[in-house]
Amino acid sequence: MSTFKAATKGNIARGVGRMVDLVFTKGKGSYVQTSCGKELLDFTSGIGVVNTGHSHPRVVAAAKEQVENIVHSQVNIGYHDKMLELTEMLLPNLPRGLDTIYYGTTGAEAVENAVKMARAMTGKHAVVVFRGGYHGRTFGTMAMTTSSRIYRQKFGPLIPGIHVTPFPYEYHGITTEMAMEELEQLFKDTLHEDDVAAFLIEPVLGEGGYVPAPPDFLRKVREFANSKRALMICDEVQTGFGRTGSLFACDSDYYGDDVAPDILTMAKGIASGFPLSGVATYREIANQCDPGMLGGTYAGNALSCAAAIATQKVIQEENLVENSAKMGERLRDNLRSIQQSEVSKGLIGDVRGLGLMTGVEFIKEAEPGIKAKLSEACVEENLLLLGCSTYEVVRFVPPLNISEEDIDIGCEKFEKALKSVL
Repeated sequence: MSTFKAATKGNIARGVGRMVDLVFTKGKGSYVQTSCGKELLDFTSGIGVVNTGHSHPRVVAAAKEQVENIVHSQVNIGYHDKMLELTEMLLPNLPRGLDTIYYGTTGAEAVENAVKMARAMTGKHAVVVFRGGYHGRTFGTMAMTTSSRIYRQKFGPLIPGIHVTPFPYEYHGITTEMAMEELEQLFKDTLHEDDVAAFLIEPVLGEGGYVPAPPDFLRKVREFANSKRALMICDEVQTGFGRTGSLFACDSDYYGDDVAPDILTMAKGIASGFPLSGVATYREIANQCDPGMLGGTYAGNALSCAAAIATQKVIQEENLVENSAKMGERLRDNLRSIQQSEVSKGLIGDVRGLGLMTGVEFIKEAEPGIKAKLSEACVEENLLLLGCSTYEVVRFVPPLNISEEDIDIGCEKFEKALKSVL
């Protein structure tokens, strides 16, 4: 790496946290390369973004072709063909009945527009969120995010009308019954249903620890929202597009048919790394927003939509949802074998997840900061692995087209790294 590039790092805002001090220059499939020629197996997928793997040839080809035609066709000026084509492709695969889509750029933007729609539809303002949820870093979404204080510290006062209630976390003793009791109590001592527009929930906590909601909890939240004349928003920014072994977590066999949301947010895996997000809802809800109430300079960018079309084709035609479910089981089997081995020294308390969204949590007696040390040790083994949560959790988020061989190689690297830090 040149001296110029090394010095330039100091000109990048320090408020952006980084796992490693590396410069990445290339990615292909499940691997990335650095400027110094190091190749690493990527178990982060850009935090659940490149579900089709890095630089999938079909996505690259679609992007190259689109660049030759039109890159930016602004949505407040007119339609563009790729947005319409993508919409026709997504609609049949959305959770039951959702028939209208708004396109944005980021997951946080999707969440904020979902809340705008809910407020417009209900005429109410308050939003109930669940402890440990991550919904973004913008001024609106950081008030809804409780996965870590780092996302909101020094930025207050935050927007009003956001109320936090427990998310079931059975490893820490919080059951569905306890969480529902707290939710019901919130409406006895703090909230009135005339004020509450929506319940916003991740089916699987992302930054909060990769904790799947128990199936009965999502169903009970759905029923509770109905009883309070409020909408249910499922934030599937990280869980969507096959990550959990179903195209969308809330529309899976795991959760059943009784948890269909009123509004669904999506981003990350939608376009294989090109910036695009979406809000899917019912036309009745979307139509409460008059023309001009929604939009954005780069919303539904044509290049990103072209990449998203190719991404959807890859997911469907290369059976990535099925592979996510299959490889996720293999991954957790491997990790549970490590958990039960002498290498872990009894310090791994929980292995959990759906599809290729898996968390490993260490017991409270483990050394504080072990997740960061383990991430560093994994880099030495040429593996990228991220931590998450305010607890000691590491998360496994490989591309959905990862092979059995690379799953096994990644687990071997993890085991070696674990051995080096324990």
